[in-house]
Amino acid sequence: MEVTKVLLSNNLDREKCNNEKKAHRPRVMSKDGHSNVKIDKVDGVFLLYLQDLWTTVIDMKWRYKLTLFSATFIMTWFFFGVIYYAIAFFHGDLQEEFPSNHTPCVVNVDSITGAFLFSMESQTTIGYGFRYITEECPHAIFLLVAQLVITTLIEIFITGTFLAKIARPKKRAETIKFSNKAVIMKHNGKLCLVVQVANMRKSLLIQCQLYGKLLHTYETKEGEKILLNQANVSFNVDSSSESPFLILPLTFYHVLDEHSPLRDLTPQNIKEKNFELVVLLNATVESTSAICQSRTSYLPEEIFWGFEFVPVVSISQTGKYVADFSHFDKIRRSPDSTFYYSDAEKQELEEKYRREEQQEREQRIGLLQQYNV
Repeated sequence: MEVTKVLLSNNLDREKCNNEKKAHRPRVMSKDGHSNVKIDKVDGVFLLYLQDLWTTVIDMKWRYKLTLFSATFIMTWFFFGVIYYAIAFFHGDLQEEFPSNHTPCVVNVDSITGAFLFSMESQTTIGYGFRYITEECPHAIFLLVAQLVITTLIEIFITGTFLAKIARPKKRAETIKFSNKAVIMKHNGKLCLVVQVANMRKSLLIQCQLYGKLLHTYETKEGEKILLNQANVSFNVDSSSESPFLILPLTFYHVLDEHSPLRDLTPQNIKEKNFELVVLLNATVESTSAICQSRTSYLPEEIFWGFEFVPVVSISQTGKYVADFSHFDKIRRSPDSTFYYSDAEKQELEEKYRREEQQEREQRIGLLQQYNV
């Protein structure tokens, strides 16, 4: 057991050194599931985004969306206010003196500020009664009808995007937690790559399906180099392919057999490999029936060989199941970790351990002799 600890400690130190060397390794998918791919030099990208205006507005960040929301109302109030002011100007309503039988198009609109206030009051249906349209100008009445129809459609669009953005399953997916690390250990006699997933809310996720995509550089037989080739990586819960019941944190296993795209991994070469494992979880939200997807990714330096996850679920004194998330990302050395190291490495470290043990014995004997004297 002591030899095992020394082996794993030495391996962990080596992993830390590799992590420092590869700290700037690029990744396609961030740990929180956001894409790091930059789309550049696309002709007519503005027109493409404008054609799909609904998705464009929904995907906006909240600060831009609130700015657009405020600017839309202010611009429509001002735009129609300018038209009301122009109607009043051409009708002669802005003159200081006009005949006694003169009826203005819009009563009490004698400045651009008054026209703006009338436009705002009409669009928001406030109706203070101080400014109002008369029957003198049919085109002003038509403009009022057009303003109410157009601005109502705009309000429906803006309000709809607000509701759609708030109710997106993306927010529900953010309450699904993946372990920051992945481990390689033995499970039921098989070598497995293991990740841990938890649902952070009490509302259930149904029809859960977890799978992975291995992104790596691949060269075809014809010599074509594919920078990000995608290979399927299947995950199971206790060797079962059925949809898991994600009410408590679960551990998902990928068997490293001859059919696995990760079959060439060894304790010696794993940190030297250049790949990214993207893990995706698709599920249906029970309360809304919306389909959500949560994602994360693991680089080679985030995969620890010969470790296992610290248990998260326990039973309290009152008989309730408790999930302690302070241990969710913690790992510990696997009991049978010596299986994963080469014979040469074990012999070298065993010899080192013997020398250290001999030195400790000599020190203890020296202390005892000094004490007896």
